[in-house]
Amino acid sequence: MQPKSRVVVGLSGGVDSAVAAYLLKQQGHEVLAIFMKNWEDDDDSAYCASNVDFVDAAAVADVLGIELEHVNFAAEYKDRVFAEFLREYQAGRTPNPDVLCNAEIKFKAFLDHALRLGAQKIATGHYARVRGGEGQRYELLTGLDASKDQSYFLHRLTQAQLARTLFPLGGLKKAEVRRLAAEIGLPNAARKDSTGICFIGERPFREFLQRYLKQEPGPMLDERGREVGRHVGLSFYTLGQRQGLGIGGVKSGGGEHLPWFVARKEVERNVLRVVQGHDHPWLLARELHADDCNWIAGPPPPSARLSARTRYRQASAACRYEATPSGFALHFDAPQWAITPGQSAVLYDGEVCLGGGVIDAAA
Repeated sequence: MQPKSRVVVGLSGGVDSAVAAYLLKQQGHEVLAIFMKNWEDDDDSAYCASNVDFVDAAAVADVLGIELEHVNFAAEYKDRVFAEFLREYQAGRTPNPDVLCNAEIKFKAFLDHALRLGAQKIATGHYARVRGGEGQRYELLTGLDASKDQSYFLHRLTQAQLARTLFPLGGLKKAEVRRLAAEIGLPNAARKDSTGICFIGERPFREFLQRYLKQEPGPMLDERGREVGRHVGLSFYTLGQRQGLGIGGVKSGGGEHLPWFVARKEVERNVLRVVQGHDHPWLLARELHADDCNWIAGPPPPSARLSARTRYRQASAACRYEATPSGFALHFDAPQWAITPGQSAVLYDGEVCLGGGVIDAAA
């Protein structure tokens, strides 16, 4: 049984954080809530309206009988997350801003604010678990609902951050969370889960990026060097992408019309390489190198057999992990599909998330 604490919950307007707050109250904690506003540029648009989320969060706080504070972290978000997001895209890589948002905003700016309010702990609606304390190192564990586990997004957290963090939903299935929300009469019980990056929302991704990055058109070449189309700029494509290529009419070796996929970016030549077929060899790799690492335990793990994910919606894949001077290398037992520079490679030892790094190259 955990000692009773003052806990500040990040209340987003969604059902997960609402049920997390409810569970903490049931456990007897003194619960305060904060709504984080992280984006301002076009917040009145149909795609990204945090005022709607705040109304939902306020309604939840009212039902639960907890105080809600509206805090603006937009300046910190723009400096620490969005600027890096644009830098990575300009370099032809595909970053994961949700990973950076957790490390820099939710578990740094938000945590600092909560501590100023006298909080002993913070809590979020993430599907993950924390184990340890009382003289032991803290460990980040996967959520018990494998289909919702969010440890991938949390792999840059530190011992100091985990020591202050509660994940009330870590041991629950999403269906149980929905059922609880309905049972206790939460006004957002039936609200569907949000998808996409918080500052982009549901809008078309390329349309959003074009407001911030200039277009530099160039050729799309197939594996034989034939020009099969034109791209609008390498920044607007990611490896493995199938939609929005605008290619048609070229058969592969006289065979059937297989779908086209982005396979490589040749940044110096401004060339986008595309191939036909989901399992084309250019889309498969057995090795990667990553840098810019974070290890939850502090020091990097010794070389070992582990498992890893190279994107969020992916099962862990068996691999051999090897530390390198600038990061680590992974050697997978089976080829991995569309390993993408800029994304995170996250390491696991069973249910324990060890940390990870940013993918630099794959082969």
